[in-house]
Amino acid sequence: MMMQIKASQDEQDYYFNFDDDRLLHFTVEDFQTLYEVFVEDFGVQHTFYLDEIQLIIGWERFVDRLYNHGNKVFVTGSNAYMLSKELGTLLTGRHIKQELYPMSLDEYAKLKGMSWQKTDFFTTAGKAKMLNMQSGYLKEGGFPQYLNTGDPRYLRELYNDIIYRDIVVRHKLPSDRQIKEVAYYLASNYTHKFTYQSVAKAANIKSTETVNDYIGYLEESYLVGILTKYDNKVGEQIKSPKKVYFIDNGLVSQIGFSFSENHGKKLENAVYIELRRRDAKIFYYYDNVECDFIVRDMAKITAAYQVTVSLKDLETRKRELNGLISAMDAFGLKEGFIITLDEIEEIAVDDDRLIHVLPYYRWCLEKSQSK
Repeated sequence: MMMQIKASQDEQDYYFNFDDDRLLHFTVEDFQTLYEVFVEDFGVQHTFYLDEIQLIIGWERFVDRLYNHGNKVFVTGSNAYMLSKELGTLLTGRHIKQELYPMSLDEYAKLKGMSWQKTDFFTTAGKAKMLNMQSGYLKEGGFPQYLNTGDPRYLRELYNDIIYRDIVVRHKLPSDRQIKEVAYYLASNYTHKFTYQSVAKAANIKSTETVNDYIGYLEESYLVGILTKYDNKVGEQIKSPKKVYFIDNGLVSQIGFSFSENHGKKLENAVYIELRRRDAKIFYYYDNVECDFIVRDMAKITAAYQVTVSLKDLETRKRELNGLISAMDAFGLKEGFIITLDEIEEIAVDDDRLIHVLPYYRWCLEKSQSK
């Protein structure tokens, strides 16, 4: 991403990657020398690209000085040291955050050398190609290195690195055993509701406050996402059961336990990730019946989504429609969406309300093509 941003700018020379063993003794005082070398080699420029800058203690002082002198600065860093709440403290009102997620379905297709066009949505051969692409993505997820190698050891090591570097070391935990027990339970039950009490019991942890902290650590490290029930009363939101999702389908399959491939869970998790990628503020809705996702824009609910593999089973169809219509009624929505694996349908609720049933691949790719 840094390279893509750099390529789009007029000034491209002031680039430096701090993840280099030769910089072991680089300190904040050395930034001035680096600046002088930039000017000496490339002349005066006002755009800086500083990769993995979190490795230098006190880096924000240098970046703050550059900014105050009218420069534009792009910085990257790991979750462990560059969390948004900390950037808000270090560079209050002077930074814009860009979150980088695992690859989308469109990016997955490009990495795999799969081409597609909108007409593929409407032909037999095209749909077969789309379903094959979608099947691979829902199973493998979107971490590029894993997609390039196919070696699951990469995902397991990535998970262990996140646990150790971004959580255990960062929060000075005595060991990784309990946090891994919590992560294992959540990964085995992703897309399902949980309470802190249920996790504490399963992980054999006495304090629910400790579980609350651990889940917060997992969330701030971008390993999981926690969904709360929508309620006008904040207190009710806090007390209600939560739902858990993981940042990548391939990664969660290496952490949790499952008897078999669960296409419904993988599909729902992928929809969650895509909504996050679209920067949507999401909740689940429940009022005797459930709607998987509702989207809030400012103070208004603007969209509602159900996710199911298929609507062919009559009981499933009734349940999914009832949950979606309940959310549409509650928030005055004129349309709703049901994301499936491969079904397309338009369902009239009444004279002026419509439910769109469409495959996950179409929902994702039509959005990416419109950008």
